[in-house]
Amino acid sequence: MKAFKKTMIFAVGLLLLAGCAVPFASSTSSSQAVADATSTEEPVVQLVSYAGVSPSDSSVIGTLQNAFRSIYTSVNPSVVNIQVTEAYGFSVVSGEGSGFVWDTEGDIVTNNHVVEGAINITVLFSDGTSAEAQVVGTDAQSDLAVIKVDPSEHELIPVTTGDSQAVQVGDLVIAIGNPYGLSGTMTQGIVSALSRSLTVDDSDSPWSQVNYTIPDIIQTDAAINPGNSGGVLVNVDGEVIGVTAAIQSSTNSNAGIGFVIPMHIVEKVVPVLIEKGKFEHPSLGLSGTTLTPSLVSAMDLESGTQGVLITSIQAGGAAARADLVPTTQQFTRPGRVTTTYGDVVTAIDGRKVTGYEDLVSYIFNSTEVGQVVSLTILRDGEQMTVQVTLQAD
Repeated sequence: MKAFKKTMIFAVGLLLLAGCAVPFASSTSSSQAVADATSTEEPVVQLVSYAGVSPSDSSVIGTLQNAFRSIYTSVNPSVVNIQVTEAYGFSVVSGEGSGFVWDTEGDIVTNNHVVEGAINITVLFSDGTSAEAQVVGTDAQSDLAVIKVDPSEHELIPVTTGDSQAVQVGDLVIAIGNPYGLSGTMTQGIVSALSRSLTVDDSDSPWSQVNYTIPDIIQTDAAINPGNSGGVLVNVDGEVIGVTAAIQSSTNSNAGIGFVIPMHIVEKVVPVLIEKGKFEHPSLGLSGTTLTPSLVSAMDLESGTQGVLITSIQAGGAAARADLVPTTQQFTRPGRVTTTYGDVVTAIDGRKVTGYEDLVSYIFNSTEVGQVVSLTILRDGEQMTVQVTLQAD
């Protein structure tokens, strides 16, 4: 995330538990327990174990510390600080973000929103050297971009990539980037959740209505702040499993909810950006929402029905050409709206669809432009199959 640009930070309510303390119980038995604990001849220390390991085990702590040091030493030389200038109205403003070395040919990966609209890009390496960079390719729909420096003037150390599809909730992870311009900053945490979706738009204009959904997003509590965008999230083997992209916060700073574009998407998009400068995404040409129990009830569907209700269809898009039906609303009289529910997608190519993320993930990861997919839908409660030819979005 960079200053003076779209930061991809989302506002949520903030709950602060500040200055709270656990009060002493007023009962005699509780008070006696406290007295007993403090009147023994030797201090009583209750150790809380983590994964069966006592905090007093210095060998374990030392091993973990050495592992973190080793990861930083091996990965940080591949992470760069990206500084940009861009036209903003009648002024020229500056911003910055992060990136990482992809190959020895000079290609560097970052977020699209870091370099979008840049008129000048400077890359700062961990050894203190710098280089001017040019944009090779950008993709707003995955929020990824590739820039390039002259490989003959710098020692380029590419990252080692890991399997983001093998990641599990609870895995230890490390983020390295340049929050607030503090280059080479390392933070650590865990994988908090998987299969999130992240909505991005392809314009800095506040009135833009064009947006895309990135599937399979990794959520982490590793500290991510403005300037971390385009940096790396690595596993305990020092392998990059994703690109840090956004946070959810009401203060524009870390609140323990960070979003990371998984490496399997990066590895799909980046080589094409290097080769062609752009990436064509297959599209159904529709928007939808995950069925909820209230929607199931309102539509008189069988209890427990899962799927995606089509809420809108792009004119001339794949869904429109396949005659899929969107949900519509009509004002029948002041203060009253009548809703006519559209088709519900319950499966794609025989794979069950339980929510909108399932549909987006399958299209994003498993299809290509021009491919024909088979949608199982419910229309007015009746099941049917529709063939849809995917178009470029």
